[in-house]
Amino acid sequence: MHLDTTSTRAPEIGFDDFLAVDVRVGTIVEAEPYPEARKPSLKLKIDFGPTIGIKRSSAQIAALYNPAALIGRQVAAVVNFPPRQIGKFMSEVLTLGFPSAEGEVVLIAPERAVPNGARLF
Repeated sequence: MHLDTTSTRAPEIGFDDFLAVDVRVGTIVEAEPYPEARKPSLKLKIDFGPTIGIKRSSAQIAALYNPAALIGRQVAAVVNFPPRQIGKFMSEVLTLGFPSAEGEVVLIAPERAVPNGARLF
């Protein structure tokens, strides 16, 4: 799925719509290449703390990120989308990022460490 991230604004939503999207922070505990993916991707395991646990994510971030360097890094993800099959891999959360000037995904993270599972508000 390609989103036009520069020229169009999304339609206005109500605050309750925003609250329905559960964005949490987690710490990457495993990262490995996913060469079978159509676009350069990594398979991630992210620890969202005791309530949510460790979830898997396929993220199109291989162009800018080395898997080993991601271990211990906090990231934001949507944790309440249904799982999505990405090739042979089941992605359980949507890891969030912004496009660079070249269109590569740049991960977003809290400015300082916060507890795993903390919810965006």
